[in-house]
Amino acid sequence: MLADVGLVGFPNAGKSTLLSVVSAAKPEIANFPFTTLVPNLGIVEYRNHRSFVMADIPGIIEGAHEGKGLGLRFLRHIERNSILLFMVPADSDNIHQEYKVLLNELRQYNPELLDKQRLLAITKSDMADEELQSEIKSDLPDIPFVFISSVAQKGITELKDMIWNVLEASNKG
Repeated sequence: MLADVGLVGFPNAGKSTLLSVVSAAKPEIANFPFTTLVPNLGIVEYRNHRSFVMADIPGIIEGAHEGKGLGLRFLRHIERNSILLFMVPADSDNIHQEYKVLLNELRQYNPELLDKQRLLAITKSDMADEELQSEIKSDLPDIPFVFISSVAQKGITELKDMIWNVLEASNKG
């Protein structure tokens, strides 16, 4: 097992920024693809002295299951997480479509990855007003989701609660 939660998304979706905000990890953060070349791990403090481990995994691109981008090297890391937190920016042209592409890459690589619990974080949501968020909500996949902004510290507590509740449920199951 690599981590309790693996961050899955395209390059520049905000994975490293989230990890740096919720843990003491110091991943490299830059505005260009493939800043993250190896998984970065961070311990996320939760309520009552509890914690969980989060892994920032290098960004996925379409065709990764065929070896494009960092391809198969990082897809192996995704297998080693209990929960997959998909991260798609609020300013994406089509959040649902990006999620489908990411999911398809996982399916093409290893269909068993679809058996893992999936959550969705709409990142960079400080750029989306309530009207846009409402519009976005109407076309999201049918999985638990939360709007977050790592930079503005928006939705971070809700995200941790969502993750913790899933971890607890899976430990009881």
